[in-house]
Amino acid sequence: MTKTRDLARVRLIEEPQSGHQPGGPVTTRQEAEITLPRRELDRLWSPEYLERLARTYWRWLGKISLGLLRVVYAPDSRRVVFLTPPFTLLRFHAPEYETAADCGVVTWRIDRGLLVAPPGRGEGFLRIKVTRRPGASEDEAIAHVSSEVSNFYPAIGGWGWFSRIGSFLYRVTQLRIHVIITNGFLRSLARLDLVPSRVGQLRTELKRPA
Repeated sequence: MTKTRDLARVRLIEEPQSGHQPGGPVTTRQEAEITLPRRELDRLWSPEYLERLARTYWRWLGKISLGLLRVVYAPDSRRVVFLTPPFTLLRFHAPEYETAADCGVVTWRIDRGLLVAPPGRGEGFLRIKVTRRPGASEDEAIAHVSSEVSNFYPAIGGWGWFSRIGSFLYRVTQLRIHVIITNGFLRSLARLDLVPSRVGQLRTELKRPA
């Protein structure tokens, strides 16, 4: 099988940012700089491709988990399930998109799920942000991409007297896995293979930014 040629260079930003107090919410962010030909970024720089970037993230989750994790789409939600819908690990509200001439943001607000502690239901969000920056030459450009989870209350972290133990368990299991998956997703963007969205909302609702 022929390996897909990388069309861009990806540099992960060192020192992934994260914070978690026992019994409190989690914030973690991974970032990368993607250097690519300016003509390629011009081709991709549209609201439709922001939606495709979001879809590519969910595809990567299924791929890296060997199909054990699936994303179930509904008009008002996105659910990450383990094999079948009854085992909903995370339920998000429908994505919210923001676009500007040099920036695009997609946010999924957390609703509930098996991985969410009761105090955290309806709190927090997952957000992917891409910002356009000048490259080192006229022929190159940089897309700065970040993936952030903010104000997330992990069920494994627990609360009350168990929170200190739970905080340690979260750091060495769920947080570590999340960082590995996210960094893998950021590296995969070197192929610029952004799959079509299942919804296609931004194909018709938004025009290409100037």
